[in-house]
Amino acid sequence: MPPHHRGRRARIAFSDAAAKQLGAITSETELHALDRALVVVSVDPEIGDPLPATAGTPLLRQYTDDVEAVRILYFVTALRTVVVVAYIEV
Repeated sequence: MPPHHRGRRARIAFSDAAAKQLGAITSETELHALDRALVVVSVDPEIGDPLPATAGTPLLRQYTDDVEAVRILYFVTALRTVVVVAYIEV
């Protein structure tokens, strides 16, 4: 019988706008808070609340971590292996 494997984490990729925002973060505390939220989303990409969809666009999801005060807007690709972060608030 094959061993039981846990699911893999989703790979995180950043849009150009999100990468620019990420580059502007200088506080170690903010980076830690963002990292924590990204780990949560990578483990369970469906955790975020779906936002109203527009025809022809991917379903955006919003994950908010009230403890760390982080909000991430993202979508999950068709293969459900890559989460693309579209917007970050820390």
